[in-house]
Amino acid sequence: MAIPMPTRQLFIDGEWREPILKKRIPIVNPATEELIGDIPAATPEDVEVAVNAARIAFSRNKGKDWAKASGAVRAKYLRAIAAKVTERKSDLAKLEALDCGKPLDEAVWDMDDVAGCFEYYADLAEGLDAKQKAPVSLPMEGFKSYVLKQPLGVVGLITPWNYPLLMAVWKVAPSLAAGCTAILKPSELASVTCLELADICREVGLPPGVFNVLTGLGSEAGAPLASHPGVDKIAFTGSFATGSKVMTAAAQLVKPVSMELGGKSPLIVFEDVDLDKAAEWALFGCFWTNGQICSATSRLLVHENIASEFLEKLVKWSKNIKISDPMEEGCRLGPVVSQGQYEKILKFIATAKSEGATILHGGSRPEHLKKGFYIEPTIITDVTTSMQIWREEVFGPVLCVKTFSTEDEAIELANDSHYGLGAAVISNDAERCDRISEAFEAGIVWINCSQPCFTQAPWGGVKRSGFGRELGEWGLDNYLSVKQVTLYTSNDPWAWYKPPAQ
Repeated sequence: MAIPMPTRQLFIDGEWREPILKKRIPIVNPATEELIGDIPAATPEDVEVAVNAARIAFSRNKGKDWAKASGAVRAKYLRAIAAKVTERKSDLAKLEALDCGKPLDEAVWDMDDVAGCFEYYADLAEGLDAKQKAPVSLPMEGFKSYVLKQPLGVVGLITPWNYPLLMAVWKVAPSLAAGCTAILKPSELASVTCLELADICREVGLPPGVFNVLTGLGSEAGAPLASHPGVDKIAFTGSFATGSKVMTAAAQLVKPVSMELGGKSPLIVFEDVDLDKAAEWALFGCFWTNGQICSATSRLLVHENIASEFLEKLVKWSKNIKISDPMEEGCRLGPVVSQGQYEKILKFIATAKSEGATILHGGSRPEHLKKGFYIEPTIITDVTTSMQIWREEVFGPVLCVKTFSTEDEAIELANDSHYGLGAAVISNDAERCDRISEAFEAGIVWINCSQPCFTQAPWGGVKRSGFGRELGEWGLDNYLSVKQVTLYTSNDPWAWYKPPAQ
């Protein structure tokens, strides 16, 4: 089952390059706390080289090699990448599980989605050709107008560690489909599969400089990428605090950004539901990916009439979740990604307890796992809306619970957050679900489920959860500039000024 950790360099201009300062960052297996390899650590010097390579690739042969090539040409490469991901799926999934602690079954699912994402944007790249010169209806005779959609240029893609390859590809696939050239800066906590994606791009013959990967620390690689004048756009997924810094850097050059930041998403459960079905969705919505999901429905609102029975169900279901090494068959909860995250989550739980909340289940290390960054699935009750656990994103397997008595109260509690990424409602009343979907202050709403995500549907939030949309056609639009072209078609002179005397 074990797989050796590849030793890679930075991927710049189609080849592996040692970091200029020769720095590397250790890889720690979160399940065992053992060192299992290392990754290269880029610094501003490497960012300079990568940006230069991406700029040259964008304009090479007057853009004909990539940026101005037909969408069909780019689609061919995207499909080749998808095929290689599928071919290497088993190894990629194992590397992902070792690197970030994600259960292997989840990692396999992620790799299927990675390949599917490349396939989807290959189709959209082909469709771009037909959409060029789309006519614009004008109210004035003598003029015609049309629209061109053109790639923005060189894009910097800064991505998180909870879905290391999949969330990178949410940016990589549409940016390449659009004709941009890209520099990917994955999280230093989980970069291994992003470097393997670079190897796949090399293998399929992607033109040099079209896709570059700079692993390293945010301060040494991400920050100089965000502020670099040669980068035309930044797409970022991560924390609110880091997103704010990225925006500040980009603002100095009025550089466009798209942001998918954190969340503290609500799940409302009404009294008319099947309790077991609702309990499973409530746990899946918060404990999937070891609780490390930006859209996790970690604020559970339960109707007071079923609260006691529903909480009993939640505890029973939680006790049945298999917590183990991610490589073990049937694992459903692995370790969190790092020692730092582990300590941060335990501090959240301790603070909740000190503020008067009740730890109904979990809250500490599972007894049978002496090593690794494991935290039991945790359910916290007796929560007030002023508590830290209710207001701040934990990014771990921690669910906090409140009760409500009326629909209006549930909506008010659900929207009482700085964040607005996801929100969910479980009820057998379809009209009620529609009302609540419209009332939620969120970019994504789930009805009778939580967390399903499809490449075809838009993804993004409101409020402090960011702006812009990934996935679907919206994801492609992130990387396209819209150019208006208007032509005067009449043979008559414009006749605004009096003509000079002959």
